[in-house]
Amino acid sequence: MTPPGDWPIWLALAGRGWGKTRTGAEDVAWFGAQNAGSRIAIVAPTIQDVRNTCIEGESGLLSVLPKACVETYNRSLGELILWNGTKFQGFPATEPDRLRGPQHHRAWADELAAWSDPDTWDQLTFGLRLGNQPQVVATTTPKPTPLIRRIAKTPGAMITRGSTFDNADNLAASALAQLRDRYEGTRLGRQELYAELLEDVQGALWTTAAIEELRVRGAPDMKRIVVAVDPSGTSGGGAGDDVGIVVAGRGVDGRFYVLEDASCNLSPDGWARRTKTAYDRWSADRVVAERNFGGAMVESVLRTAAKDLPVKLVTASRGKVARAEPVAALYEQGKVSHVGEFSELEDQMCAMTPGGYVGEGSPDRADALVWALTELQGSGYIYNLEGAL
Repeated sequence: MTPPGDWPIWLALAGRGWGKTRTGAEDVAWFGAQNAGSRIAIVAPTIQDVRNTCIEGESGLLSVLPKACVETYNRSLGELILWNGTKFQGFPATEPDRLRGPQHHRAWADELAAWSDPDTWDQLTFGLRLGNQPQVVATTTPKPTPLIRRIAKTPGAMITRGSTFDNADNLAASALAQLRDRYEGTRLGRQELYAELLEDVQGALWTTAAIEELRVRGAPDMKRIVVAVDPSGTSGGGAGDDVGIVVAGRGVDGRFYVLEDASCNLSPDGWARRTKTAYDRWSADRVVAERNFGGAMVESVLRTAAKDLPVKLVTASRGKVARAEPVAALYEQGKVSHVGEFSELEDQMCAMTPGGYVGEGSPDRADALVWALTELQGSGYIYNLEGAL
């Protein structure tokens, strides 16, 4: 799989199931086998990803290398040594300082777009200084993070692109059909399946870069947590729009944190129970639900899931964009962080423009986010509150 050339970076931007793991494993495996005594780094989002996917996975190093080539494998250390003295060492992207000091001839950076700390890439490249031509292969789904954009523009970088469907012969036809049905034509599908490095929508209220810049791995203690629900008329089973269910909180530091996207496409009973589960999981203070769709029905459905559930019904007296703009301003002021990654929610956010929503379907998740943060902010001028309990 290794292409020829003097490239310092080989960036493989490919869809789910394309064969990114196999590509990275083969590249470093055969380099190590052909170059005795090499030092090779394997970096993945977590140390579990290094072990379970990059080394032990169905397409990992141990599946690529003949057993006779492997001298020792220390799972707890993430260390694999070949018969010729080549050493593979695993590192989690969550700990960039572990890459200070070690030197390598070659490196494999897996799922780079999911790395929580961009400094890990810098520390990795600082250590690529052994041999005449140190190189790194980076395999990832092409989320347009600042790090991915920066690497793609690196002089001399070689970029390979591929879609999920390029590997159709090795994937279940039923799974491919389901993926097409669910994601064909959506921004998320273009990214996750067709490996497009998407540019932000011109004039969007949110941008991927802005969300990414404020993303965090954990949050402080919360002063208040709410679960916001944007109902739809769906009966479940994939028909109709999703029901937006977003959990957000205000921290003891005064900032806002998006904690979970629990949105779903379930029957009224199903999404009500899912809301109650999220409420209990986060020990939330209140459920905020838009009453425009169904009015009393929304409250009745939630009460069926739990009679004592503290529900506040809110009325959308203004359009989606008008409600979203004050919340987008909180992001611009650096007051909101996403705790983890919420791809479908963020996809909808980045398709909201002053002229309206330009994404597929309804921005159900983004609407729920707006209700949650507006409630936490306490800005009653944005909408009319009714039926507070």
